[in-house]
Amino acid sequence: MEDFYNIIISPQTIKGDIFTVNLQGQDVSSTYSGQTVGVYSAMTEVVTSGPNGTSLLTDLTIPILIRQTAIDVGYYSPFDGAVLQKDVVANFIFSSTTSNPYTYNIYNTSSEFQKFLDLSAYKVDWGDGSPKQTITTYVPNSLSHTYPVANRTYNISLEQTNPWGVTRVTKTITTPYSNVVINNPNGEAFFIPSGGNWVKTPVSYDYIFSGDAVNEVSAQTSFNYVTVPYTISGITKSSVTDLALYGSVKYVVGVPVIKNGRIWGAITDMNPIFTAYTINDVNYYDYITGITLFFEQSSGFTQNNLTQTPITKDESLLKVIDQAQVQTNIYVERGKNSAYERIQRLGEVDNLGDMINYGYGFFNVEKKN
Repeated sequence: MEDFYNIIISPQTIKGDIFTVNLQGQDVSSTYSGQTVGVYSAMTEVVTSGPNGTSLLTDLTIPILIRQTAIDVGYYSPFDGAVLQKDVVANFIFSSTTSNPYTYNIYNTSSEFQKFLDLSAYKVDWGDGSPKQTITTYVPNSLSHTYPVANRTYNISLEQTNPWGVTRVTKTITTPYSNVVINNPNGEAFFIPSGGNWVKTPVSYDYIFSGDAVNEVSAQTSFNYVTVPYTISGITKSSVTDLALYGSVKYVVGVPVIKNGRIWGAITDMNPIFTAYTINDVNYYDYITGITLFFEQSSGFTQNNLTQTPITKDESLLKVIDQAQVQTNIYVERGKNSAYERIQRLGEVDNLGDMINYGYGFFNVEKKN
């Protein structure tokens, strides 16, 4: 369903259209004589009374109701959230036992089937000051190291050196091993380029941190700007036909219309003056004069209208989706003009160019060959 909203810009709704007039010496009642009051002017005066004939119609704010989500962009698709971050070219796991809590084993879990890893050399830094140890095997083989008998924390690092730079993954262990849940088992990854402007500048990423492990709607919202909820209202196109039922009686009060397995909307009232109905939590009122008003409660970006759903980038959709399209139809009311105002305004133009540009199209100029 498409929604159309008519936003009327008229002298009655624009604050900049009010001009102050001193009534000193004018033929008015004694109540207002000598006072300075604000009066509405025609829209033609608003758009031409600025410096050098410029418009005073500035800082105009038009509310836009957005129903789309991030998924509508087209690059992303929802998924179940089951994702694992893993470095396949420089990664390892470690183990120990409570019977021998000061001895740790590490297993090089880098993907040995990647041919380019033949150019890589691996070393293990046990984090206790002992020399780095070269490792040439992959899982299920392992290397063992025994730490001093002390209650301490060590950082084990697997360092991969290749023609492009140095990749290092660091994980933290605690002695003696006590069979507790390991903090940050995926470790922290570093990459140090071997050349270029960023040489010797390591790039690091902590695989598990609050931005990855915690995905809460409350972290994406704020209540510091406006009081919520607030009402958005305006004039739009009638959508009552979307609630038409089968049979001889098309519209019945209180009977919900189901669409895509959920309640789409329902008519709430029908009387000689207006028909009231609700579609997608938006309240509509169709008056017998042909005007349709809408009212919707909005909260901005708060947890009232945000849904927590994991999304992933779908690379296959890159460059194959349409650009966003915004369709608007804004009617600018130029005020109530007298029948002779166009003739009087001709005295303010000197040539055809001034007539075309005067007052943002005040005169209807037809071009003919």
